[in-house]
Amino acid sequence: MICRVESAAVTRRALLDAAAALLDLGGPEAVTLREVGARAGVSRGAPYRHFADKDSLLTAVAAEGWERIGDRVHALRTDPGLSASERLRGALRALIGVGRDQPHLYRMMFGAPTGDPAATVRAAGRFQDEFLGVVAGLVGERDARHHGALLFTSAHGIAGMEFSGHLATDTWRTTADELVDTLVRTVAEAA
Repeated sequence: MICRVESAAVTRRALLDAAAALLDLGGPEAVTLREVGARAGVSRGAPYRHFADKDSLLTAVAAEGWERIGDRVHALRTDPGLSASERLRGALRALIGVGRDQPHLYRMMFGAPTGDPAATVRAAGRFQDEFLGVVAGLVGERDARHHGALLFTSAHGIAGMEFSGHLATDTWRTTADELVDTLVRTVAEAA
């Protein structure tokens, strides 16, 4: 028998999954608490028992996006079979991949959190710590923040250029992956 706490956790999970699916399909405008509840198969009032409003729900979805990418970077950072350059390349590609595969989520992750900013800040901070660990593996602790900021902002720019259509190979004659390779090589040579 499922207790009340477990039932609430299952409902919350279903609501978050439904909101993330709607976000992927049509952006923040497609996410309404009514539609999220309907997709999750719960009562009309259930979303309001878990989230104060749409902004709170979307902030939770964005925080989960940061958690997932933090998990991916942690796995890369702790993989003994990868070189420091391969770990960094994978971390940068993971970040750009969210922009490529889930552009609406990516924008939410980088937007100003309006629901529960602390949850997003915590999740993004965990990603940052993992990412800095990967960068430190290549350039050392002393230079990790400087190079980490350069790499992170570059990856963010690459993702933005790619999903906006401004990183067209016929214009720049390069791809996001080639730019990542160049970034990693440049930083490795500077270390």
